[in-house]
Amino acid sequence: MAVKPIIAVVGRPNVGKSTFFNKMVGARVSIVEDTPGVTRDRVYADASWQNYDFTLVDTGGIDPYSDDPLLRQMRRQAEIAIETADVILFFVDGRDGLTGPDYEVADLLRRTKRPVMLVVNKIDTPMRELDKAEFYALGMGEPYAISSVNLLGIGDLLEEMCRYLPDPLSPEEKEEEGPVKIAVVGRPNVGKSSLVNRILNEERVMVSDIAGTTRDAIDTRFVDGEDEFIIIDTAGIRKKSKIEDASLERYSVIRSLTAIRRCDVALMLIDAADGVTEQDARIAGYIHEEGKACIIVVNKWDLVDKETGTMEKFTRQVRNDLKFLDYAPILYISAKTGQRANRVVDEVRRVHKNASGRITTGVLNDALHDAMSVTPPPAENGRRLRIYYATQQSVNPPTFILFVNDKDLLHFSYERYLENHFRKTFELAGTPIRIWTREKKEKEELGK
Repeated sequence: MAVKPIIAVVGRPNVGKSTFFNKMVGARVSIVEDTPGVTRDRVYADASWQNYDFTLVDTGGIDPYSDDPLLRQMRRQAEIAIETADVILFFVDGRDGLTGPDYEVADLLRRTKRPVMLVVNKIDTPMRELDKAEFYALGMGEPYAISSVNLLGIGDLLEEMCRYLPDPLSPEEKEEEGPVKIAVVGRPNVGKSSLVNRILNEERVMVSDIAGTTRDAIDTRFVDGEDEFIIIDTAGIRKKSKIEDASLERYSVIRSLTAIRRCDVALMLIDAADGVTEQDARIAGYIHEEGKACIIVVNKWDLVDKETGTMEKFTRQVRNDLKFLDYAPILYISAKTGQRANRVVDEVRRVHKNASGRITTGVLNDALHDAMSVTPPPAENGRRLRIYYATQQSVNPPTFILFVNDKDLLHFSYERYLENHFRKTFELAGTPIRIWTREKKEKEELGK
């Protein structure tokens, strides 16, 4: 798969970077709020313009004068984005005019070896385009006047930006299958960002003991061996009753739930010191309902006092508390020390392969007949369930259709029996499976 050019969107806080980012990717990927410092981490998303494909990176605002620890980390995140970018879009605010922090950011960008384009945002009418003139003083070349909100001037900006990009690939050159998407989810402060950084082997997202440090669902591409992945670090999901309706955290939680919907594999993080909490069970239930492949990751295992049988006892407790996730493998790791963290990506490969695999109709029906010969289908009021045949309808999750004489005769207990038999026969660890029924009248069957 070809690596897409990276376009970093940088500038001081609250100059409209996230609004531009969201307009470009066609969705509210970054949280937009009139509050400086809302975007704290790098947020990645793919975008395109006239056959050019690229990856946009939204960054937290660079405030060179602040001693706040989180703002210092935000600056570090922006610096990493600058170091890895192919083109940098330097945003300034046309309404505020030229400020001291703009000069500081310009000095930072001048030291890079990458193309920098000066973007004067919030130029909402053609009459205000003259406001860009004062920004020539930054010595960053021609200022491009735009309005992210009203989509003014963006076409000219992108056309000029694409001059710095390699020629676009032909449709034949573009790979059909995308990378595996991994969502890292759980309650606040269970070590999600630490695990992401450990997997990526870099300071990708901010780590703090302050619950709620991660606000956005942050996408990062990485390559392991010959396989490409996207890992999504999400905001911690607290109980709904503890989240204010109008708060930024509410948007973060919605973004985390959306990350689960669009992922291929969910890493459900549990704090080893707390065990499975009520909120863990809610999050796990959401993963299951969405039909996502899942791995239960027990983090901070290094902090647990151990004796003979500690892991086995903990596993039994997890299985008891999360009965509906009995198909999910459990990994015991320490994201902080790296203990067994190297096993996570290999396990992701395994469960994704299971979730996306297909079973031929012949092989599936052999397994179905074996199951029915051991335990025949149930009968009710003198009528016995007849299962004529089965077929796999779809993947992610594997979904099977049973053609039967009467759907009402398939009790939950027998459906569960068939699911367990399929799991014993085929490699389905880590993925839920769905079994649907479709009535097929006996006359139709005989007439075939």
